[in-house]
Amino acid sequence: MSENKYVVEYTRPENERAGTHLVLMLHGYGSQEHDLLSLAAHLPQEGFTYASMRAPQPVGTQFSADSTGAYIAADAIGYQWYPLNQQLESDQRAIEQASDYVLEWVRANREPYASVTLLGFSQGMGIATSMVRHAPGEFAAVVGLSGYAVDSDSPYFKDEELKKTELPVFFGRDQEDPVIPQEIVNYTYDWIRKYTDGIKVLYAGAGHGVSAMEIRHVGEFLEVKVQGKEPRIRAQKVAEATGTAEGSDS
Repeated sequence: MSENKYVVEYTRPENERAGTHLVLMLHGYGSQEHDLLSLAAHLPQEGFTYASMRAPQPVGTQFSADSTGAYIAADAIGYQWYPLNQQLESDQRAIEQASDYVLEWVRANREPYASVTLLGFSQGMGIATSMVRHAPGEFAAVVGLSGYAVDSDSPYFKDEELKKTELPVFFGRDQEDPVIPQEIVNYTYDWIRKYTDGIKVLYAGAGHGVSAMEIRHVGEFLEVKVQGKEPRIRAQKVAEATGTAEGSDS
C-alpha cells in the first residue's frame, strides 16, 4: 500500500485558522478539490475555515480484493472516493477504506480548530455520512448536497451510537435529481430520520447540482448549528421559499 498522501486547498492561510470552525468539503465522483471550494465564497466567512480535499483514486479505478487502503498515487482529470457502478453500488470495504483515509487526515489536523463539519456533494456525501457513522461524536455537523447515505448494516457503522449524539444534518436535493436512484434516496431519508437531528429540503430545478437558495440555507445552517447563532430564516419561510421542508421527525 502506498503511504497516504493528501491534496487539500484552504480558504485561509495557516496562521489564520486556529480557533475557527473547519468545514471539510468532499467533492463528487469524477470531480476534484477545486470544484466545491468555489462555493465557500458564498458561505459565512467569520469564524470558518473551508478546506476541500481531493479524493484518493483516479476516476474509474476498480476495487481490488487485495487492497489495503484507498489511496492510489496517480494524476487524473477527475477522482473518486471509491469505485461505483451505474446503480451507485460499491464494495463495502472500498467505502470503509475511503472513510478511513479521510478520518486519518482529520484526526491528524483537527487540533487548531474549534470543531470539524463535513460538507459532501453526491459521492462526497456518501463519504461524509460514512465517517460520522464510524466515528460518532467527532464531528459538529454534516451538510449533504445531492447525495446519499450508504445502505449497509456493516459493523463499521455505529448508527445507534450516532443516534445518541443528535448530530445536525442538512440534506438538500432536487426531487427530480436524475443521478441518485430513488431507492437510495428513500434509504437516506430513513437513515437521517432515525439516527440524526436532520432537515431535508427540496430545491426544484437544481437537478444534480446546487442552487443559490440552497447555499444560502446551508450558510444559515452552519451559523445556527455550528456557531450557535439565532436563525435568520425560520423553518416555515424555508418551506415557502423551496416548496418543501422536512424535519427529521417527519
